[in-house]
Order: sequence, then C-alpha cells, then structure tokens
Amino acid sequence: MTNPLLAERTQPFELPPFAAISDEDFEPAFAEALAAARAEIDAIARCPEAPNFENTIEALELAGKELSDVLSVFFLLASVESNPKREELQRSFSPLLAEYSSDVMMNVPLFDRVDSLWQQRDTLDLTAEQARLLELSHRGFRRSGAALDEDGRARLREINTRLARLGTSFAQNLLADERDWFMPLAEADLEGLPGFVVDAARAAGAEKGADGPAVTLSRSVIVPFLQFSHRRDLRKRAYEAWTSRGANGGQTDNRELVAEMLALRHERAQLLGYENFAAYRLEPEMAKTPQAVRDLLMQVWEPALERAKADAFYLERELVIEGADMPIEAWDWRYYSGIWSRKKHDLDEAELKPYLQLDRMIEAAFDCATRLFNLEFTPLEIDLHHPDARAWEVTRDGQHMAVFIADYFARSGKRSGAWCSAMRSQEKLAGDIRPHVLNICNFAKPAEGAPALLSYDDARTLFHEFGHALHQMLSDVTYQTLSGTSVPRDFVELPSQLYEHWLEVPDVLQRFATHAETGEPMPQEMLARVLAAATYDMGFQTVEFIASALVDLEFHDGPPPADPMQKQAEILEGIGMPSAIRMRHATPHFAHVFSGGGYASAYYSYMWSEVMDADAFEAFEEAGDPFDPKTAEALEKNILAVGGLREPDELYTAFRGRLPGVEALLKGRGLIAAE
Repeated sequence: MTNPLLAERTQPFELPPFAAISDEDFEPAFAEALAAARAEIDAIARCPEAPNFENTIEALELAGKELSDVLSVFFLLASVESNPKREELQRSFSPLLAEYSSDVMMNVPLFDRVDSLWQQRDTLDLTAEQARLLELSHRGFRRSGAALDEDGRARLREINTRLARLGTSFAQNLLADERDWFMPLAEADLEGLPGFVVDAARAAGAEKGADGPAVTLSRSVIVPFLQFSHRRDLRKRAYEAWTSRGANGGQTDNRELVAEMLALRHERAQLLGYENFAAYRLEPEMAKTPQAVRDLLMQVWEPALERAKADAFYLERELVIEGADMPIEAWDWRYYSGIWSRKKHDLDEAELKPYLQLDRMIEAAFDCATRLFNLEFTPLEIDLHHPDARAWEVTRDGQHMAVFIADYFARSGKRSGAWCSAMRSQEKLAGDIRPHVLNICNFAKPAEGAPALLSYDDARTLFHEFGHALHQMLSDVTYQTLSGTSVPRDFVELPSQLYEHWLEVPDVLQRFATHAETGEPMPQEMLARVLAAATYDMGFQTVEFIASALVDLEFHDGPPPADPMQKQAEILEGIGMPSAIRMRHATPHFAHVFSGGGYASAYYSYMWSEVMDADAFEAFEEAGDPFDPKTAEALEKNILAVGGLREPDELYTAFRGRLPGVEALLKGRGLIAAE
C-alpha cells in the first residue's frame, strides 16, 4: 500500500489524511522524501544549461515539496501530541535535516550558479519579486557558508548538526519537565479559589491520574493558581517548579546544553566572518546591530522599572495588611497584584472570566477580520490531527483564501505556549496554492458540556496568534520563500501584536463579551473598568520581558559564557532587576532561544514590533474608525499581502509614510502619560 504521507491527497483542500497516518509511516516517508529532495537539488547543481532564473532560482523554490509535506505533518503531531516514538523520530530526523540543509546551502556548484546570476542581476530583466528572491537566495547561501573553504565548510557542517541535536534535546527535556511535574491539592487547598480555577485543577488532576485536583505547569492552570491561592507555601512550591523547568538536574537538565549551544553559535558566526553571533543574527533584521537593540530596550527599561517599583510599594502594603512576612517575593506578585487591582479598578478576574467565552472570542476575532478585510469563515467537518481541533474555510467574495485550523486546549504531551504555523504556505509558482494555517494554544479545557472560559490574557493570546494567521491567509506573492510570515524576525510580530488592539475596541467587547450563563453582554461599567485597567501591572510585564530580551542579547553579543547561569545573574544584577520579579523565560527553559533558536539574539523582536504596532493602530485612530476601510486596505496591500517582498522598513513606510518612534509604545503600555 502507498504510504499515506506520500499518496495523492484526496481530503478536502488537499489536507493530510490524519486518520490514515500512523507513527510507523513517518520514517519510510521521510527517507523517501529526503532522497527525492536530494536528487532534485543534485539535478539543479549539475544542470548542463547555463544558469538562468528559471532553471536555478525557481527550480530551488520547487525542490523538496514532498519533504516539506511530510515534515509539516510530523512536526505538528510531535508538538501537539508527543509520545516516545515521535520523540525518538525527532532525535533521528533533526541531525539528518541539518546535514541536508548544509549539503544544499554549502553546495559549491549550486552556489556558483546562484552567484553567477547575482553578478548578472542588472541584466536579467527580473520583476521586483524575482529580484528580491534572487537577493535573498544569494544572501542565504553566503550566510550559510557556501563561500567558505573546504575546511570551513566541513566544520560548519559539524556545528549545524550538533546544534540541531542540542535544540531537539532542549525541547524534549523541557517537555518532559512540564509533563511529569504536578502538585496534588487537598480539598482544603481549594479554599478561596474561584470556581474556574477549581475546575481547571480538577481537570488537571484527572489528566495526571491523581486522586483529586492538582496544579500542573500548564500556564493556563498555574497562573490562575498563583493569582488566587491564599496559600503562600503552595504558591512558592508551584512557582519554583514552574521557573526551574530545565534546571532540575538529571537527564532533563538543560544548563550544559545551553553552554555548548552558545559556544557553537559563536564559533559559527566567527567562521562566517562576524565578530559574534548577535552581529551575525541581526544583520538581516530591521535592527541591524546589537547596539540598536540595546538602545531600544533601555529606553523602555527605565520607565518600566520605575513603574514596577512604584507598584511594588502598594503590593507590599497589601502584604502587611494580610500579616505576611516581608518582603514581597516572586510567587507573591500575581496574588497581591490581583488584590490591588480589585481595589484600584474594582475588577476581579473571576468576575470578568464568564464574559470571555472561547467560542465568543473566536467569533470576535473572525468578525474583526470580516470588517477589516472582508473575510468569511465557514466551519468544516473534516478529519484533523486531534479531536479538540476544529477547522474553517476562509473565503472572500466567494473565493477560497485558506483553511484555518485551531487547536486551543492544553493537554499532556503538547508543547507549552501558543504559536501559529502553516502546513502549507501561499504561492503561485506551483499553481494557485492557498495556505493551511494553524493556531495552537494551551487554554484550560472545561468539564464536559461546560463552556471554555478565558482570562483576559488568554483572549489577547487568541487575537495575537490570529494576527499571525491573517498574515498567512492574506499573502499574495508568487514565491513561497517570500510568502506570509517569511519576513525578518523583528517584523514578524507586527501583524500579530497589532491585531491584539481590536480586542480592546469597545464595540468588539460590547458585542462578543457575553456571560456564559445569562448571555447578557458585559455591563457598560464593567467594560469601562476593563479598558481602564488595560495597562495595569505593565511595569511588571515589561520588566520581566526586557530582562529576558537583554539576557538573550548579552549571551550572544560577545564571547560565549562558560557558565550561562552565572552570566544571567550578572546581567540581571547589572540592570537592577527587582528580586520580586524574575525573567519571563529563565535560561534553562528559554525555548524561544534554545529550542531551534528561531529567536536567538532576537527575543527583543516582540518589543521592536510593538513600536510599530502601537504606531500602526494610531493610523486607525487618526482615521476616526478602528475599522476604517482605507486604512485596512493600506495595511493589507503594504504589509499583510506582500510578505518579504521588500525590506520591512520600506513596507512599513509605504503603509504609514514614516518609521515610528518609541513614544507610541510607551503610551500604549501606560509608561508615560498620553497626550
């Protein structure tokens, strides 16, 4: 029988036949698809004809499609429902993929063909999109070591393969720590917790096979527990487990892996002619240099630290009122911040949460996309990767635009966090290919028959990931390399963070924030309190983020530290990190930076993009309508539809007429007074 991963797809919209795929199918499918991809690359490199755009650059675009199809399914399942077999396969595949990538990007005859076209570029009569693809292709080969001598290429291959193994191990160690730890709760430990926290703890305990409720390391379970549990001892125990992931000793400890990764990244950068990894990594980004990143972060750090210290004064006052021992600790902040928020804004998460039903927030995200971009969403009854997943067809004026798949609930074996990916990206070279886009989240799953309720932060996350999805759905380019979110890392978060703003549009909450039991809309006075509290605790949130971003930057902007944990401590001491606030992601569980390295030396990019998203939403406010058609059209035309067609500063300037300053971000976070 034909391997279902390699067979012609007969599912609607050519989706994978998930029900027919078993774990035993992956290894033979991967081997066959990898061999086919290698043969395609070899044919391009050995082509007897003189290089031209079609037989070299476009041929490279078309190569490896079968391999991409196999891997898109495998990595989806490995991330949302891991098991020992899939983890074993991932450890096997990762070095083979690194070797394949090295064999492609350091293929001298292939690079010679690309370089020949690059040298002739002014005489090739290319379209703007073709010229951009040639530029990125040539830059990619150069930055991957194609121009090194034989010894340099050999060493770079070794480094790439080892880094792939280390990144996989880091991710699997983190998943193991998250999967294995839980804290059983007695019935007395539930005293004072809101019903939704109790329900989440009972569901978590049942999933772990505990005799009763439990706290797990799923963010949707542990954060509400830290917010509402009056048991300081239990908060401390849970918080320390949460923040020590990847640093518990034994086989799942990530600290030695981190030290080796930093050393290998530094060596790789120097092989390629850069002073250090940060200089190498930031060259193609908007920021360009480590100093530009540091300047931005420090502009925001000082007002954020001042706000956090001011907030700490009020939280410690609550500590005294409760008779707790001083000082305030990291496991106390969310709890006392909640108490102070209820006093300051008369806003209680337990009171708010029934108005934030998952299904209604999905409707809200869809409705905003309809009003902005004329998109329509129709539910699909199709075979998907998990029973919790659901899908919609996305259309505009009756024309198919995308398939959107969402998998919202936390479960054992699912990687923590939230992300957007595409099993298939938009392109036109191989036909009019429309994308298959996924949003993956980790919200607490409700009891059978009960509605899923979100925190305000959860609702913001839903809108954020859907903003990424729109970047994929609205893409309209010829080449997949330029499609959708294929943009510099410090630009990719602009559409996602911008879309969060529509959650706070009063009209949106008035229509979709309806009570789970009564169906009544959120009262006007509560809505006003929600919006007034939008920037509450922003000092804390900004400090924990910037601390992580600065540690990431300093790890890579200079010689690699022999002891990353000591270096982390030195960096935090140097910036005056408050003891009651910790990094959002401590080094041993900093998956953005060490699990594959997509955000290595680039975690700052969320804040770089936020400078733009705050300014971009002001364009709608200046138009007098958050759904202004002309502004939405300009956003789609100049940013969402064009992917990586031009440099991001050019794209943003085309939309806004100028590049933004940091002021809009500071106002948006409430760190300076609005004018």
